[in-house]
Amino acid sequence: MLMVEEFFGHLGTIKYLPGRQICAADIADADVLLVRSVTPVDRALLQGSSVSYVGSATIGTDHVDQAYLREQGIRFAHAPGCNAKAVVQYDLSVLSTLRPNWQDCTVGIVGCGNVGGRVYQTLKSLGVICRVYDPFLSVEQIPDLVDFQSVLSADIICVHTPLTTDGAFPTQHLFNAEVLASLSEDTLLINAGRGAVIDNRALLELLESGSPITVALDVWEPEPNIDVQLLKLVHLATPHIAGYSREGKIRGTEMLMEDFAKWRDNSAPDEKRTAETPRETAQGESLSQVILATYNVADDDRRLREAMANLCAAGHSGLVAEAFDRLRKDYPQRREFSHYCAEVPESLRVKAQLLGFA
Repeated sequence: MLMVEEFFGHLGTIKYLPGRQICAADIADADVLLVRSVTPVDRALLQGSSVSYVGSATIGTDHVDQAYLREQGIRFAHAPGCNAKAVVQYDLSVLSTLRPNWQDCTVGIVGCGNVGGRVYQTLKSLGVICRVYDPFLSVEQIPDLVDFQSVLSADIICVHTPLTTDGAFPTQHLFNAEVLASLSEDTLLINAGRGAVIDNRALLELLESGSPITVALDVWEPEPNIDVQLLKLVHLATPHIAGYSREGKIRGTEMLMEDFAKWRDNSAPDEKRTAETPRETAQGESLSQVILATYNVADDDRRLREAMANLCAAGHSGLVAEAFDRLRKDYPQRREFSHYCAEVPESLRVKAQLLGFA
């Protein structure tokens, strides 16, 4: 979590711990707990502690038992939308890699919240035909709203729904064996939401059967102990880093600080600014080229495959989870479109500006 010291350091002592290893003893005397998505926050972790504030610098909240926090009077905040621009960049990098003609395709979006909504607005601004499935929205909010079956017939399907297991529209295994088998052989399926929204076992069986659908997975079921055989069969595989831009991480921490300051004394936090770095230049003769100049998803795919192949070759397949987490922890710095000046033909200048390029 970037900028923790800068935003929270003046409040007291900060103790850093590995997210998957935090236990009750570690936070027994803590007042504030800041986490990301790999840390389950529930009764087992918090009972008996002095924690009165929990902040998760994430858009998702399925790792937090919010009912327990409310019962205990513990304030909870997260950072919806903090990494939406980074996920848009990820999606566009996938499209530019696997479907260079993506601007002429129909794109289906499953889940149109902070992230899916940003993807939708970006694609619409570029003139891409979209279909959106989100049972919690209306056509007044999203004119391109369709039913689930209609979104499945799109050329490209981007999954951005949170993971839910109850209610009228649970999303766990929304893409089950039957749904996956119904997809056209030309479909490109991208999941940058939550791993279990797609039944990974059913997806593995489908791809093993010879299905020609194209799949890009950033999230997996389960994480971090991913199925290496499934990784071998998908076309692009990344270690849950779609939202891992520098700007997105800073934005998430800043959102928590703003909420904390308001909760603590109903005041605005001290303004903290990171040092401005000179913009870099991204060049391209097409929109896809300039997108890939800022972030090429194939690099992340290569790192993940190499890490898993090396483990298997050395007979250490039991260390898959550790290697997956290490790739996330040691992820190289990635900058969003706004960090770059785009050098593109005049005909593409408006579209580059719509993406956020200078």
